[in-house]
Amino acid sequence: MHKKIQWLIAKLTDGTPQKMLTQLHWIYQYGRRYWKAMILYTVLGVAGTGISLVSSFISKDLVDIITGHQTGELLRTFAAMIGFSMVNVIVAQATSYASTFINLKVDAEIKNDIFSKILVTDWESLTAYHTGDLVTRWNADASNISGGILNWVPNLIIYTVKFFSSLAIVLYYDPTFALFALIGIPFSALMSRPLLRRMRSNNQKSAAMSARLYGFNQETFSNIQTIKAFDLIHFYTNRLKNLQQEYIHMRLDFQKMSIVTSILMTIIGYIVSYSCYGWGIYRVWSGAISYGTMTMFLSLSGNLTGSVNSLVGLIPSAISLTISAGRLMDIVEMPQEDYSMDAEVRKFMNAYRSIGIGLNMQHMSYTYHTGTEVFRNASVEAYPHEIVALVGPSGEGKTTMLRLILSLLKPAEGETWICAGNDKDNKMVMSPSTRKLFSYVPQGNTMFSGTIAENMRNVKPDATDEEIISALKLADAWEFVEKLPDGIQSMVQERGGGFSEGQAQRLSIARALLRKSPILLLDEATSALDVATERRVLRNIMTDTYPRTCIVTTHRPTVLNICTRVYAIRNKQCQVLGKDEIDKLVKDF
Repeated sequence: MHKKIQWLIAKLTDGTPQKMLTQLHWIYQYGRRYWKAMILYTVLGVAGTGISLVSSFISKDLVDIITGHQTGELLRTFAAMIGFSMVNVIVAQATSYASTFINLKVDAEIKNDIFSKILVTDWESLTAYHTGDLVTRWNADASNISGGILNWVPNLIIYTVKFFSSLAIVLYYDPTFALFALIGIPFSALMSRPLLRRMRSNNQKSAAMSARLYGFNQETFSNIQTIKAFDLIHFYTNRLKNLQQEYIHMRLDFQKMSIVTSILMTIIGYIVSYSCYGWGIYRVWSGAISYGTMTMFLSLSGNLTGSVNSLVGLIPSAISLTISAGRLMDIVEMPQEDYSMDAEVRKFMNAYRSIGIGLNMQHMSYTYHTGTEVFRNASVEAYPHEIVALVGPSGEGKTTMLRLILSLLKPAEGETWICAGNDKDNKMVMSPSTRKLFSYVPQGNTMFSGTIAENMRNVKPDATDEEIISALKLADAWEFVEKLPDGIQSMVQERGGGFSEGQAQRLSIARALLRKSPILLLDEATSALDVATERRVLRNIMTDTYPRTCIVTTHRPTVLNICTRVYAIRNKQCQVLGKDEIDKLVKDF
């Protein structure tokens, strides 16, 4: 007893009850949107309970009629039994259909809402989570919430109504029978306690382990070429086996206790059931009740026991719901990006699209949340019809600079703004809203499965075939696309499969050019191209009449002499290189 008191005090003081209340309140914020659906589900469930009870009465009368040879009443009672059975089937099917329809609708709406919240969550905060974990939380936990919202409160009402209505009927006909029907309830509640104590911990571990397994599989299939190239098939197969064994061990450990508890509860159930049978037979033999009444009592005792077990079963369901809510709250309650300037940015873009839009970042400092300082008092500027290059060793901050430009990261100090042309006085502060001014080609292959045309239209749905071909020509991709049997309708496999890395890069650049954003960011986007093709692509961009501002990061200095300005990232700053330094970089390459 002393240990139990200590455990309870520990749980009360570690914030668990407050945390669960917060999580339940979070679930309520979603649940109140669907109160009509919950009422409909509850009404259908209570109606089903009512029909079931009426059917018990009819069964009682039917047995009494048969044993009493009341032939005149038999046909009417039998017909009523058939009729109510049919009504019960119809109500059950209607409930099932309504439940499925509402559940699918609520599930889709909640997932859509959480999906949109995840997408606008602060990018740096989000990177703390593995993509497999994010998908598991969005998919499994969101489905758990949607199912719980629709079912938990209605089922609480339905099972409660079922319990008390069955109990009232039993008490009306024979109060002594209620004692036998209810005797198992304290034992059922007592036996479920140790199971419930471990339920929350097990659910948390299970969710985390599922996320690990999903993430492992996702990464493995995404990098299957690398795994084959390094002959790591057996290594990854063994890793999966180890993860599976860990998962199996965790689940079986919990299952052992569940089995013991289930066996004990089943034994108690048998004791209650046979006690009811014995008492019912005794009451019939003593003439206190009829055979029909005994049949009804046995049916209702099952209702009572089943209702209690179902009500007790709602407790682990509530625990599971709060765990899912907590896992989702970890994500959706992280800092959100601010898109409040969308309308102003759109107006700014429409006003100055014809002359182009530049950007200016002055005296900027940035340190990752891990404590790694990347920039200190760094400045960069780029304007329409310019190609500005960022060079420097790997890991010095080139990609980080592009993320700062895209407002994926927030500088700790300094000013960052976009401006009309090169007019530094006509400007607007950079924010997530200004991303609509950019086209971005990151490192790696960013093509999706589908046709070339579908990939292009991802960024501009109304693009004509002529516009797509024009963008392909600018990116020097039309030379190989036009030779394909289906041209722009040729299929692209997952992650750009079916094309070389250089071809996939040119398709990615064409897609970015098609969008005709005022500012183009190329992050090592020409790394897979030969020098001649790389220079040709950049010259095409520079000679294009569209007033585009272009910023490229590159390890190769061979194209630097065609750039308007070159910044070398050194000592956490951006230093403009002179012609002599650029020539030396090109020569030494």
